[in-house]
Amino acid sequence: MTGANEPGAAMKALIARLYPICRSITGEGVRETLGILCEEIPLEIHEVPSGTPVFDWVVPDEWVIRDAFVKDGTGERIIDFQAHNLSVVNYSRPFKGTLTLDELRPHLHAEAEHPDWIPYRTSYYQENWGFCLPWNRLQAMGPGPYEVEIDAEVKPGSLTYGECFIEGRSAEEVLVSAHCCHPSLANDNLSGIAVAVELIKGLMAAKPRLSYRFIFIPGTIGSITWLALNEARFPSIKAGLVAVNLGDPGIMHYKKSRRGDAPIDRAAAHVLKARGDHRIEDFSPYGYDERQFCSPGIDLPVGCLSRTPYGRFPEYHTSADNLDLVREEALAASLAAFREIFAVLERDGTWLNLSPMAEPMLGRRGLYAAIGGRSDTKDRQMAMLWVLNQSDGRHSLLDIAEKAGLPFALIADAAEVLAAHDLLAPAEGRVL
Repeated sequence: MTGANEPGAAMKALIARLYPICRSITGEGVRETLGILCEEIPLEIHEVPSGTPVFDWVVPDEWVIRDAFVKDGTGERIIDFQAHNLSVVNYSRPFKGTLTLDELRPHLHAEAEHPDWIPYRTSYYQENWGFCLPWNRLQAMGPGPYEVEIDAEVKPGSLTYGECFIEGRSAEEVLVSAHCCHPSLANDNLSGIAVAVELIKGLMAAKPRLSYRFIFIPGTIGSITWLALNEARFPSIKAGLVAVNLGDPGIMHYKKSRRGDAPIDRAAAHVLKARGDHRIEDFSPYGYDERQFCSPGIDLPVGCLSRTPYGRFPEYHTSADNLDLVREEALAASLAAFREIFAVLERDGTWLNLSPMAEPMLGRRGLYAAIGGRSDTKDRQMAMLWVLNQSDGRHSLLDIAEKAGLPFALIADAAEVLAAHDLLAPAEGRVL
């Protein structure tokens, strides 16, 4: 018998393997990361050339980073990209020179409120360079001079992303997005990737009713690029989730899609309510890639499922977002929440009561006896009665679960039992 937290251990191991890689919105770090994922899941790799127009944006040139350091007068690297890849501002342009501290200071980034942590900074779309270091190390620096070098270049190349499609019995799709652009940040980036990998493995084994499309993309420019290249797919996407920040010890959060009442919004709210402490938040055009999927001209039903959201944990975008922050039990619980939401989407539907003229005689059909002796016998009886009463072709099973105040799985089980006894039949209508 496998342990209950075995998926958590597997996900943590994958995060640990990916953690040292220096990723960015383009480049070899993303390719290396996706190459490792290809060992776990079937992944189609796409390369989109620099300069490709994508809506109001353009795919940027590719960043290549080989080394970066600041040396003091003794030749010691007091800031060293090789020691921690957050030490260089991501997408820094090349630089080489000897500078005093006063000359270097505008290019140094540190946070006084977290004096022992290295902050994460980027310069994707500005011609700039810089270093990040702990505040305490900055305070200890003398007047210099310092030998400074960033061995990097920005040149035409491509933007890389990975895609995994799991075909179900229906052409209607659930989209799951995880960003793969951050360097050594474990919760914000890698936890979403790890959960997505486990979801793919489970869905491939399950042969689902719905189809599922997973994309591993650089943040912002990756989702914009994917959307620009895949407009023809929009009508098939009936639900979606951005997977991020899934390994920290915070409670589960769900941020609604722009629509606010899409099936994914209702399914996520129902599942999280049953799971315990959680928070549901309305959509806002700030955060992760849900803001691109929910742009007004696109308006896909995509929400964001996380533990502690964007920017709300102290370790966010610092070197403290490391392997110690990510908990196996949190990853396992996050995975379970995704799977339960998918189960609602998979099993939801609208039914018709085939014996609507008064309540059918359930005892004669052995339905009461079939559930007798269980600790939840009363709830299961009520679930059957609610399903029979509300199955008029207008109420979905999720509608019924919400109205009855019963778990969705109980309502779905009742529907299947009633259908097996010819009391219920699927109604024509939506899948999602």
